[in-house]
Amino acid sequence: MSTRNKPSSSTTPHNTLKVDTFTCVWCGLTVSAFAGDGTRRNHCPSCLHSQHVLDHVEGGPGDCHGRMSPISIAVLRTGDWMVVHRCVRCDELTSNPVCADDNQLILMRMAVRPLAQPPFPLEAFGTL
Repeated sequence: MSTRNKPSSSTTPHNTLKVDTFTCVWCGLTVSAFAGDGTRRNHCPSCLHSQHVLDHVEGGPGDCHGRMSPISIAVLRTGDWMVVHRCVRCDELTSNPVCADDNQLILMRMAVRPLAQPPFPLEAFGTL
């Protein structure tokens, strides 16, 4: 994600319209920084890539600014899905909540990859 956010003010005095955007570091799409439900997003809903702008070890802004590549899906005990990202520059791992408008095809491809390419033959379960 680019750190170039373009905030705008509200169109009416009673409603605040949030129009922060960022440009995806992978596909170049201009993306709203807020998902449809109003939660803040930090990855592109089209390709799921983001930019490494936070230092999760030290807590606060980071200096890396590398591209965060989506590598996996984690499912929490609550049933919520998280996208696991790895920085291509420093290899730091992060996880971020899946948004309702994220690319469902890419999410499912990442979720089923371990079953489609297991580290051992699945025929071993036939003898159990």
